[in-house]
Amino acid sequence: MTRTIVLIPARLKATRLPDKPLADIHGQPMIVHVWHRAMAAEIGRVVVATDSQAIVDAVRAAGGEAVMTRQDHVSGSDRIYEALNRIDPDGEAEVVVNLQGDLPTLDPALVRACLAPLKEKGPDITTLAAEITDTEERHNPNVVKVVGSALRIPGRLRALYFTRATAPHGDGPLYHHVGIYAYRRTALERFVSLPPSTLELREKLEQLRALEDGMRIDVSIVDTVPLGVDTPADLEKARQMIRPLSS
Repeated sequence: MTRTIVLIPARLKATRLPDKPLADIHGQPMIVHVWHRAMAAEIGRVVVATDSQAIVDAVRAAGGEAVMTRQDHVSGSDRIYEALNRIDPDGEAEVVVNLQGDLPTLDPALVRACLAPLKEKGPDITTLAAEITDTEERHNPNVVKVVGSALRIPGRLRALYFTRATAPHGDGPLYHHVGIYAYRRTALERFVSLPPSTLELREKLEQLRALEDGMRIDVSIVDTVPLGVDTPADLEKARQMIRPLSS
């Protein structure tokens, strides 16, 4: 059976919502809510990777596992790679899920959906997308779109490109990329060894580095885009969506 580790990178340097991972949601820090959601997916060991002792302490106080990493990482991928080698130095885990630490309302089923295509031969990396139903999102550069070709399995695409532009042109659905990733361990090792690519720098989308290097990314189509908490307004919305612990 393939061994999987879920790694949740978290740091305190967000500018729009200072100390974001520690933001209180009904008596628990946001990062702890994310950890609970990852655990509920029941796909393997879950570890928070951070450069903050306060985050480590919060996760451990809730009964979770956390590991300290360097402060100079430029991306979550680099952070989880360091964490992976710290907690699994013998390379027993074959698959690594990179789960963002600002998704406190995440449906655990989305984590399982992201992982599913790696059970088959072919993809190096897998991720998620949802069909765009809001016309405004089609033209919003903050909504990253996946351009892909349909695979034989219903609800799956092979990613050809990721872009902030409105693409592809013409009639048909557009897909909103959901930034959860599952990597074969060898793919993650290869990815972090590569320098930033031309299109990655232009679009400011890290996943393009993998495509430009010839790696295959498969996409599972899901029904919803989870709420990412980036602002005080997002945080308040998350508080409204999550039931208090006393209820």
